[in-house]
Amino acid sequence: MRIDIITVLPELLESPLNHSIVQRAKKKGLAEINIINLRDFSSDKHKSVDDYPFGGGPGMVMKVEPIYKAIKHLKSEREYDEIIYTSPDGSLFNQKIANELSLKQNIIILAGHYKGIDQRVRDQLVTREISVGDYVLSGGEIPAALITDAIVRLIPGVISDEQSALYDSFQDNLLAPPVYTRPAEFRGWKVPDILLSGNTPEIEKWRHEQSLQRTRNLRPDLLEGE
Repeated sequence: MRIDIITVLPELLESPLNHSIVQRAKKKGLAEINIINLRDFSSDKHKSVDDYPFGGGPGMVMKVEPIYKAIKHLKSEREYDEIIYTSPDGSLFNQKIANELSLKQNIIILAGHYKGIDQRVRDQLVTREISVGDYVLSGGEIPAALITDAIVRLIPGVISDEQSALYDSFQDNLLAPPVYTRPAEFRGWKVPDILLSGNTPEIEKWRHEQSLQRTRNLRPDLLEGE
């Protein structure tokens, strides 16, 4: 998989994309992640990528020309399955979308900034708009890193125990069950006896019941319609 992230602040992405699971995926050759500085595609001497909005109003808007040039340059080298724009008013990112995107081969993520991007980019170039929550951040770099991490960890071979991802929260719209490890008792706090029983079918039944209970208590919205 290849993910190209277009941004005005590449330094914000250097750390989160060079450690942990994402770094492992890159070292294994399972994911190629590139950070593209949008200012490299600016046509003026100041390398500006934003301007005042037509019609007046506060804030600045990312210009259409450098974004078009950056995407055109990338598309001249390969076909892309998705061109994603990180936006507060996009579709809410969830595990289902992460699963879907993990099956793609080439993705562009355009990190929004300022008051947003020229609408013509959204109308003509972007194929999907994604929000990471109902709040506004300083820019789309953190959402871009978040989306990348969620996608990359699902690529086969990235996680040593591939079954682990199948038990993550939000798979099958359920929260993950409680987990425990050694010691079996600490300060009088005991691990549930069922987990020490060795009875795999009963353990799996318990875990499913715990997932349902936690979801009902903490995120009942995930069970709506069932």
